Amino acid sequence: MAGFDDRKKAAEGKFALDSEKEFKATARRNKLLGLWLAEQMGMSGSDADAYAREVIASDFEEPGDEDVYRKVKADIDKKGLDISEHRLRKHMADLLEDARRQIASE
Repeated sequence: MAGFDDRKKAAEGKFALDSEKEFKATARRNKLLGLWLAEQMGMSGSDADAYAREVIASDFEEPGDEDVYRKVKADIDKKGLDISEHRLRKHMADLLEDARRQIASE
């Protein structure tokens, strides 16, 4: 019975660690997305950093990526940028993979 309990604790620990890594990767993706979009909108320096923080904060409205997508898509449309839904979603997916690699290498 002790062996089963040990395996259960190990699985729970792995799940918690994996969840934490994914949370960090998503937050980093949102930061990278915010910085990329800030550049597209002509922002730099502290303005770009502030915008990236807005994008990060937008992810706490609901589970999943739709809250982030809606926020940045509204900003894109407001600025009149020519970034399609497909390009934006693809870039979000690519940045998430980049963020996961960065987190794994730390």
